[in-house]
Amino acid sequence: MTGDRILIEGISARCIVGVNHDERRERQDVLIDIDLFADLAKPGATDNLDDAVNYRDIKKKVLAFVETSEFFLVEALAEGIARRCLEHPLVQKVRVRVDKPSALRFTKTVGVEILRGR
Repeated sequence: MTGDRILIEGISARCIVGVNHDERRERQDVLIDIDLFADLAKPGATDNLDDAVNYRDIKKKVLAFVETSEFFLVEALAEGIARRCLEHPLVQKVRVRVDKPSALRFTKTVGVEILRGR
């Protein structure tokens, strides 16, 4: 497995996530960071998009998924994001971090981070 990775940081989205009544009624802000682990040697050598992971497409797929999702747990949201990233044939592993800034009073954010592979 390669140590190469593509970093997508600070995706901002709104979704239904949480167990409290207010959290189920109104969309909340979430922040998403994604590390896509893939062999970048070939696209680095060829400079050809067809040989690369198109991170714009992955970001769009993740945003569409998140903004239409409804989960009780941030953990489940992160799993869904990871599954979408692993659909790309060149992505070998993915690290997903989801932060929910409004989760707890007197904190900057609460988040989860998962690492999933094929």
